[in-house]
Amino acid sequence: MPDLDLMLADLATLVNVESPSRDLDALARSAATLSALIEQRLGGSATLIESAAGPHVHWSGGGVPKVLVLGHHDTVFPIGSLAARPFTVVDGRAMGPGVFDMKAGIVQAIHGIAELVDRSGVEILISADEETGSLHSRAFIEERALACGAVLVLEPSADGGALKTARKGTGTFELLVHGRAAHAGLEPEKGVNAVIEAAHQILNVITFADTTTGTTVTPTMVVAGTADNVVPALATITVDVRVEAAGEKERIEAAMAGLLPQLADSRLELRGGINRPPMPASASAWLFPIAEQVATDLGLPAVKGVGVGGGSDGNFTAARGVATLDGLGAVGGGAHADHEFVIVATMPDRARLVGGIVAALQQR
Repeated sequence: MPDLDLMLADLATLVNVESPSRDLDALARSAATLSALIEQRLGGSATLIESAAGPHVHWSGGGVPKVLVLGHHDTVFPIGSLAARPFTVVDGRAMGPGVFDMKAGIVQAIHGIAELVDRSGVEILISADEETGSLHSRAFIEERALACGAVLVLEPSADGGALKTARKGTGTFELLVHGRAAHAGLEPEKGVNAVIEAAHQILNVITFADTTTGTTVTPTMVVAGTADNVVPALATITVDVRVEAAGEKERIEAAMAGLLPQLADSRLELRGGINRPPMPASASAWLFPIAEQVATDLGLPAVKGVGVGGGSDGNFTAARGVATLDGLGAVGGGAHADHEFVIVATMPDRARLVGGIVAALQQR
């Protein structure tokens, strides 16, 4: 049985090393700490895979690859968050920057695998850039997923500890609206107001959503203007897109590319796209029953599976045709928020669940 006190000590070790995405020095410290922890608990050597986004951590138990345990050590919280919200355990909840997404999931997996006498065929890959789109880790993730043939993703669980059996494809578009500056009081008619053009575009963009196919198109940020007496020459609209049905990725990308300016002399510039393909339910079709059986055999609470709107690196592995089961990480809540937490009492059972699924996959 995994030792909860030891798991909490390891969780404190990881949380106390801040690791915001894009902070290369912080990510290097985090990767070094994580690799040392993996080696201490599992033996062998963890390899640091250097990248422009920071080091990814890769460990192998040797033998023929059978299962890839996949996670990330970057977080959305900037340096200084730890001082404001230090790692604490209060009323059965562990709290601190990155504790739920996803450092507790990493700790659980390490301790679950540590329970196995035979660790052959098992690989662990913890990337440094999942929160920013996995641009620099995707190729290596796909390579190891294809080599192993099955992927367990350590993203936090859904509500109540449910596993994630399907995910929408995700993407972010940035629409730059170019106008022309002018004095807002003396000669506003000589300007081209980028805010007004942006308003037209926002009303167009939201019509691309389709509830019948599960496609959501949501403007999430608008930045414009330089001063209160200047006709704004530039506005930037950020649009979050989620798709799950076949063909929707192509439809949305074509629709965004086809946007036309409504004001004379304004101009549009489109960046971004849908970078994470959908993870269909078929990706977890034979893995989820294994998880159910393992939970039964170990006397753990019954597992449930749900489809979710968020994306993960499991989207990439599923798109390559590799069996993928997600949401095997921590049970808690508040991902990406200051109140994120992990329910401490669930950690040993989640570790046992991961270890049990790994053991089952070793027998393939």
